[in-house]
Amino acid sequence: MKNFILCHPRASSGQDPNQAIIVKCDIPQTIPIDHVLLEVDRFGFSANNVTYQALGETSHFRYFDFHHAPEAAGVSSKTHGVTPVWGFGTIIKSTHSKVHAGERVYGYLAPARYLLLPVSPEVNKYAFFVPRPHLPPDRRPYNQVTRCAGDPLYDPSPIVEDLTMLYRPLFWTSFWCEDWLNSSNYKGGSTQILLSSASSKTAFCLAYLIRRRNSLQGSSRRIIGLTSTKNLDFTKHLALYDDVFDYESFDTSLVGDCARGNCIYVDVAGNDALNARVRNHFRARGHSELIACIALGLTNVSPSTVNSSSANWGKNDFSVGAGSEALPEANPQVEHFFMPEWLAIRKQQLSVSAITQMQKEAWTKLMSGCRSWGVSLRRVCGPNQVKAAYEEIVKRGLAPGDAFVWSLWEETAETGSKAKL
Repeated sequence: MKNFILCHPRASSGQDPNQAIIVKCDIPQTIPIDHVLLEVDRFGFSANNVTYQALGETSHFRYFDFHHAPEAAGVSSKTHGVTPVWGFGTIIKSTHSKVHAGERVYGYLAPARYLLLPVSPEVNKYAFFVPRPHLPPDRRPYNQVTRCAGDPLYDPSPIVEDLTMLYRPLFWTSFWCEDWLNSSNYKGGSTQILLSSASSKTAFCLAYLIRRRNSLQGSSRRIIGLTSTKNLDFTKHLALYDDVFDYESFDTSLVGDCARGNCIYVDVAGNDALNARVRNHFRARGHSELIACIALGLTNVSPSTVNSSSANWGKNDFSVGAGSEALPEANPQVEHFFMPEWLAIRKQQLSVSAITQMQKEAWTKLMSGCRSWGVSLRRVCGPNQVKAAYEEIVKRGLAPGDAFVWSLWEETAETGSKAKL
């Protein structure tokens, strides 16, 4: 059996980092003790993975340090990186006494056909963990491999597995951020929420959750999205925002009812110039108040954001943003939402069963509600086809309505090629 692995040159190697390479190599014939060999079925690919690749060598993030590149002709871990992906697979061999062949799993995998992973002694019915002592302890959520048989959120249907790979990596950041905001009564009863990068999954999942809270509480809190001109139609079509404005003209469009009352600004874009314009808009208007600025992500990756993030970002990279350093005198100060910290607090306040029930209810509703959002799912199967799909993304970019599920296995009647969510 041969393995196929999707790799990219490291920028430090002097090669083009956007050059996709499919490496063909042997799989291990012997499995070390306390390891599992996975057959990776399929994995999601989105703007999230573009960010992983762009920050692969950045010292704070180190995304290329989760999975080693294979040693093959012209390829090594010094010259190439493997961009992590969220995907599903099946254990085909195990030398760990508590993990068994045949188990279906979900986790932070490599874009490959086969993946060999070590397993730590910490195993429970829900998950096992990959030991990565070379990475900071706060990377633990990435090291968890979920055992589907024990996962209360798992649904074996192919369409739900696909949706899981696309939404699950980001949805829980949005979910716990909304829970955090609600715990403060939205900072004392704010009447409107302004979100940047409104076409991103993190932002529109947060908008979805705020809208759901509004319905449950009978609130008239307005949700306003900011996005690029090219993503304006898609963002409006989501029907999750009360108003959507483009970045170029929002400070002249955000008037009337949209500019009155207390406002919370949630920065998902991580764009310093945009954040300054938002602050200046509210400062100049006077009849409305910006009472909170919350950093919640990074969707606009550029060399400048990469350079600043490695020096200035917070304790982990699961839900952080940039921008506060550009405006040291700004009021209110930027608050960075850190999902693991808030979840640790909630675990002190609520029982495990209560948290599990909260998440199950929210996830079940999402799996039903997200199918009307107009996101087109494209399944791509086979090494050559995946390489071509990646090259097309490099050439044309990723539209917010695009969602990809890739597999390095050849297409079968079961996997199909295209579906509408």
